[in-house]
Amino acid sequence: MDLKLKGKKAIVTGGSRGIGKSVALSLASEGVDIGICSRFTESLSATASEIERHTGQNVFFSAADTTNTESVESFISSAATELGGIDILVNNAAAPGGLVMGPLESASPDELLSDIDTKVVGYLRAAKAVAPYMKQQGWGRIINIGGLAARSAGAFSGMRNLALTHFTKTLSNELGPHGITVNIIHPGSTRTERTGPMQKSQAREQDLTIEEVERKAAAGIDIRRLVESEEIAYLATFLASPKASAITGEAIAAGGGVGSAVFQ
Repeated sequence: MDLKLKGKKAIVTGGSRGIGKSVALSLASEGVDIGICSRFTESLSATASEIERHTGQNVFFSAADTTNTESVESFISSAATELGGIDILVNNAAAPGGLVMGPLESASPDELLSDIDTKVVGYLRAAKAVAPYMKQQGWGRIINIGGLAARSAGAFSGMRNLALTHFTKTLSNELGPHGITVNIIHPGSTRTERTGPMQKSQAREQDLTIEEVERKAAAGIDIRRLVESEEIAYLATFLASPKASAITGEAIAAGGGVGSAVFQ
């Protein structure tokens, strides 16, 4: 299937590694020029070079902090100039899993505020910065990367993903008349560069083999394995394409069938 993406311009926040990197590479493989940003400057250049080497597409990269409005606006403006416009935004910059994990007595309000500022307000900052470009041309795609913690209790940081679901639908209602679709993908347990070191640590702590840690993590997933970051990227790439023009305001799970709820 030709996704009709060749020649489009995309921004991927948090694009230097993990899901963001996979999304940037997938889009570039379809002929999209890419702008990536991250707070992790040491990996930005390497990722940009890798994408250019594998796809031949133009890649603009710059350090940016999505908790800082001026930083976001500066990056978006520079990317639009370098790439020749902006058609697609993939909001991905966030702390994986969130910062607030413990019970109420140990939950840090400051860490929760940081989670929300980065992932919820940060996504708003980026969307606000790209919307004028998309409105002017009458076409655009905004894809928010959330998380399946939006659909199950257990960690206070999960509320940021639930907030993003509301944000996504609200933005879809507003921007739809301008030819802009807005959707959110909720990944579950996803394999990235962080998975190996995390599994090694868990294996030591639980006196298990890495294989046993992996099987334990996959036991509650219908497909009995972790989802690969590339699989999230394939979905994001389709949603970014003209072929997905009828899909907007939707929250789409990509967790391999984790959980047992019928309606979510």
